[in-house]
Amino acid sequence: MKNQLKNILELNLALLIIATAAPFGNYISLAPAITIWSRCLFAFIALFIFIKFKKISLHFNVAKEGGIFTLSAFLQAAHWITYFYALQLAGAGLGIISLFTYPIFTTLLEPLIRTTTFNPKHLFLGLIVLLGLYILTPEFSIENNTSLGIGFGVVSAIFYAIRNILMKSLVANHNATKLMFYQTGLIVVMLLPVFAFVDFNIQNYTSQLPHLLILGAFTTAVGHTYLVSNFKNFSATSASLLSCVQPLYGSLLAFIFLNEIPTISTVTGGIIIVSAVVLESFITSKD
Repeated sequence: MKNQLKNILELNLALLIIATAAPFGNYISLAPAITIWSRCLFAFIALFIFIKFKKISLHFNVAKEGGIFTLSAFLQAAHWITYFYALQLAGAGLGIISLFTYPIFTTLLEPLIRTTTFNPKHLFLGLIVLLGLYILTPEFSIENNTSLGIGFGVVSAIFYAIRNILMKSLVANHNATKLMFYQTGLIVVMLLPVFAFVDFNIQNYTSQLPHLLILGAFTTAVGHTYLVSNFKNFSATSASLLSCVQPLYGSLLAFIFLNEIPTISTVTGGIIIVSAVVLESFITSKD
């Protein structure tokens, strides 16, 4: 019982650390692609230091797993960039809630990607999530920043769901720190060309370095690696169920650091979405 409580507290600590991306993403005024490039660069450096200190093997079968890992890194980069657009346009609270549709997308897409059995109940839950998103959105218009932000959040959730499905086999066979090290390194290389297309102001960038360092070394390197390593203590269903608290952490941090007060529609839509995710976890467990 004591070990179980310890595992739950550790998982929640990882989720709380990851949730700090919401207020940071809303506060940092850089182009999302530059923010994510910086985030991954500082995470890559922090993970390299940790790997050298712990003497973790970096062996990786490029011929066998390089393709799927490169694709998953591309999807992770796309997920982070679209997520930061969601945070900047819709705010931290709505951004993280719209992202948290990813467990539903995972259950809908996994049968297509991994040819597993499709459960019709998942389609019903997907419709419930759409209802929650409808309540969250003030009006469906591309000219409305909130609507556009929620749209980016949903697209980010789809990228994240596909990435997680592809990463399942890799996580089972490799150290979590090593996986995050290679993934952040690949994203740094992938996003280098964006500097030729976005407006980059060195003075503005320098002024935000402290936030970028924390986002990379703390939120990404510590939070995401800690989360992956803690999954070994839970079944996939239990981890998914416990992860439902992350939107609450994100909203709480947004209130503390950004003074974002949730509206009634935000609370209502958020409850519907999180309830659908929790129900999905119970259905999966029962099946």
